[in-house]
Amino acid sequence: MSSTAPSPLTHFDAQGQAHMVDVGAKPTTQRTAIAQGRITMQAATLELVASGSARKGDVLGVARIAAIMAAKKTSDLIPLCHPLALTRVAVEFALQPEHNAITCTATVQTVGQTGVEMEALTAVQVGLLTIYDMCKATDKTMVMEGIRVLEKHGGKSGSWVLPQ
Repeated sequence: MSSTAPSPLTHFDAQGQAHMVDVGAKPTTQRTAIAQGRITMQAATLELVASGSARKGDVLGVARIAAIMAAKKTSDLIPLCHPLALTRVAVEFALQPEHNAITCTATVQTVGQTGVEMEALTAVQVGLLTIYDMCKATDKTMVMEGIRVLEKHGGKSGSWVLPQ
């Protein structure tokens, strides 16, 4: 690639320097992203979470608030991410006893000029990290995995859904 050719990566200019993408000329549209991930743990740890008897309290309630706060603070964490006025952040946790796991799904929305995939991914990751933090005294074997965007809607590229 020549030093003046445009980069296929939008956060690099023609000289290969990192920059924040200019979205000023893009039309404002409804944007939605849904991300998901899960944390696996020992069966006894999952039971503590499910029963609400973890030493630190309501694990999923705290994790939900942490995930919502993280979505709102994404641009403070990811250097080239635009600060966005989010219109909705919904976080759901599903217990999966058959896998000794908890799945976190975050849906993030805005009306703006850039998407909310990073906000949804950040919400999921911080939600799972919070579960880890609240349960680590009981279980150091927990693993966060499968964190990914499931869907995105809006903008020039329209809708995308993770192929099954």
